[in-house]
Amino acid sequence: MVAHATGLTKTYGTGEAKVVALAGVDVQFYQGQFTAIMGPSGSGKSTLMHCMAGLDSPTEGSSFIGDTNVVKLKDKELTTLRRDRLGFIFQSFNLVPTLTAAENITLPVDVAGRKVDTEWFDHITTRLGLKNRLNHRPSELSGGQQQRVACARALVAKPAIIFGDEPTGNLDSNSSTEVLNILRTAVDKDGQTVVIVTHDPRAASFADRVIFLADGNIVDELQSPTTDTILSTMSRLEGL
Repeated sequence: MVAHATGLTKTYGTGEAKVVALAGVDVQFYQGQFTAIMGPSGSGKSTLMHCMAGLDSPTEGSSFIGDTNVVKLKDKELTTLRRDRLGFIFQSFNLVPTLTAAENITLPVDVAGRKVDTEWFDHITTRLGLKNRLNHRPSELSGGQQQRVACARALVAKPAIIFGDEPTGNLDSNSSTEVLNILRTAVDKDGQTVVIVTHDPRAASFADRVIFLADGNIVDELQSPTTDTILSTMSRLEGL
C-alpha cells in the first residue's frame, strides 16, 4: 500500500452555509496500480486527491504516503514530501515558461539538490518522444508535447505515487491517448503507482480500477473497467 486515507473529512463554511466535500472517506492505493477517481460535479473527487497529496488540509481524518501522515506535517515538511516523494500532472501543464523542456523535466530533482539519473532521463525522454524537443521552451511546444514534458517531469524523479488532476482535460483525442498510454506503461513496465481524477470515461478505462464518489463518499468501485461499465455506473449515480 503506497498511500491510504482513513476518515478523511473536509467541510467548508459553518451553520446553514456548511458544505461537506468529503464525508469520512477510507481509501487505499497500491504499488503498481492505476486508479481513476470519478464522480458527478461537486462529488469531492478533486478534494480527495488534494487532501491526499498535501495540497489541501482535511478537516478531520488521516492521509498517509507510506508511513507518513501528511496531515501532521508542517509546511516545510509538506513541501519536501511533495517534491521528493510525489509526482504531479495537472490539466494546465504547470511548466515554467522560461525553462527548456529538459530543465522543466529535471526541475524537482534539481531543487531537491539531487543528481539527475542521466540514464533514466534518457530512457524516459526517448520513451515519451521528447529527444528532439528538449531545448524548446513550453511556448514552442504543442499542448500534447507540453503534457508529455509534465509526464516526464513526474516520472524522472521516481516518485512513490503520481497524482493527475484531469491530466487529459486540455488535450485533443490523440494527445489524450498518448498521455494515458504513457501512464499505463509507467504502471506496467516501471511498477509506478498512478492516481488520476477524471470526468472522461475513456480516460478512466485505461485504469486498473475506478472509484466513484458522490456527495463526499465512495459509493462504488470497478475493477478492470471498460468505457461501457464506467458509463453505466456514472449514469446510475447521476440518476440517484
